[in-house]
Amino acid sequence: MNVIMDLTVSPLGAGVSVSKYIAACHELIEEAGLSSNLHAYGTNIEGEWDTVFAVVKKCHEKLHAMGVPRITSSIKAGTRIDKSQTIKDKIDSVAAKLDV
Repeated sequence: MNVIMDLTVSPLGAGVSVSKYIAACHELIEEAGLSSNLHAYGTNIEGEWDTVFAVVKKCHEKLHAMGVPRITSSIKAGTRIDKSQTIKDKIDSVAAKLDV
């Protein structure tokens, strides 16, 4: 089953700047071959359910290995079976309505 996820990873106890940890997670997403869009407060990820959720687990494992003592992740995940839809499709749909 395909899923589109909005993932926000919050490393706690790792200092004020966390960009190196987010970059490490982004590398894992790319290595998994998943489509993603990084945004200011998270990352949209799309792909097969098991692959997407496995990369979230790998992200937690990687950040703990980098010394982060605590991690909180917020996940919004959506699936649909009536049609195939990508992140780009969803954005394009809203953009088309803004052009009206």
